[in-house]
Amino acid sequence: MIAQSLANAYAPGPEPMARLTRLMSRAEGDRAVSVRGVMALEQAVLATPGMTGIVLRYGLLYGPGTWCDRPAERPSLHIDAAAHAALLAAIRGGRGAYNIADDDGAVSIAKARAELGFDTAFRL
Repeated sequence: MIAQSLANAYAPGPEPMARLTRLMSRAEGDRAVSVRGVMALEQAVLATPGMTGIVLRYGLLYGPGTWCDRPAERPSLHIDAAAHAALLAAIRGGRGAYNIADDDGAVSIAKARAELGFDTAFRL
């Protein structure tokens, strides 16, 4: 099971955020609704026995068909690289969370590079 999640749900702290960094569980208002949804999704996918749960924590998407042609905020991610990461996760992914974002220093993408062969420069 592959869940698409958010790389901008981490609690504030030193960058780059690692996939084991705590999520923003004390968010308030509308942000709290999003973060609680992310946490519930990830927990359900990663803790369900009998299946390989994979979470892809995407940066904010940009590129054709999105709201922005260029990165607007960090972490960011080109839509083509996001789609390719999903394919790589289906083929090579193991249980756990992966940060899928541009290499802009906001989040660590080392695990995605090493285990999935993720390349931030991938374009169709």
